[in-house]
Amino acid sequence: MVRIPVINLTTFTKGNAATRQAVIKQIYEACHEIGFMYLQNSVISKDLIKEVFTHTKSFFNLPLEVKQKQAWSDEFSNMGYVGIERERLNPNKPGDLKEAFNLNKQAAMGIDASIVTFYDNCTEFANTILQVYALALELPADFFTIKHNQQNHTLRLLHYPRLQTPPKPGQVRAGEHSDYGSITLLFQDDIGGLEVQTTSGEWIVAPVISDTVIVNTGDLIQRWTNHRFCSTKHRVMIPSDNRVNQSRYSMAFFCHPNDDTEIACLESCQKEQSPIYPPILAGEYLLQRLQATY
Repeated sequence: MVRIPVINLTTFTKGNAATRQAVIKQIYEACHEIGFMYLQNSVISKDLIKEVFTHTKSFFNLPLEVKQKQAWSDEFSNMGYVGIERERLNPNKPGDLKEAFNLNKQAAMGIDASIVTFYDNCTEFANTILQVYALALELPADFFTIKHNQQNHTLRLLHYPRLQTPPKPGQVRAGEHSDYGSITLLFQDDIGGLEVQTTSGEWIVAPVISDTVIVNTGDLIQRWTNHRFCSTKHRVMIPSDNRVNQSRYSMAFFCHPNDDTEIACLESCQKEQSPIYPPILAGEYLLQRLQATY
């Protein structure tokens, strides 16, 4: 049975040449075979993560009319509050049973210093991963990081409320989808519910593993690498046990290239097959996906 690998990133950041190369190989295999991995976290403190979860819960506990005042209304911004069922990650299914609040760094600065610190820590963590990706693909270490230096990332706070009425046919907490950008960092509470689709089409549970960050590859890395690294579909299901009566919270950090970055198939990834996708600007691709989702 396919399992999502657990990898210690510290052995890359603090190890010798041999251990660094071993981590590069592990991450290459994870990205190639399933597109998901757990990275043991040495950058972002548990206390900080806990504090941001507290802010997340406080926001979603606000009255709906207060949250709606911060609703996302500009399709080009991808910022603000998204109400329950407004988003359909699987366009063929009913709206998702979740609510979200999207923040860029500027918006985070208007809320709390801990959220800004968390955003910065996530950026640092993501840059290390992007360096490993580059080395795994035999590129200069800064190949991807310099294309992400405008920090065009989105921090998404998520709440999946406890189920109080029966769901509509086919309705879930988050429909099956792939992520749009380069990589995603996911922090989840202990309720769980995330499932990942393997290359054979099987859905497997992504359990909660303490002191790790779930990292998955997004669509733009898949396009860049000609499917050498895969952008894997995933979903959040409604629990079939008493967890259905509990809220689930998570925080996703979506790492996205600078909008004017051209995503074109890497030359080193054209050996096995010709380019699958035509070139596209990162910002253009994001807008296309958002328009299809909402």
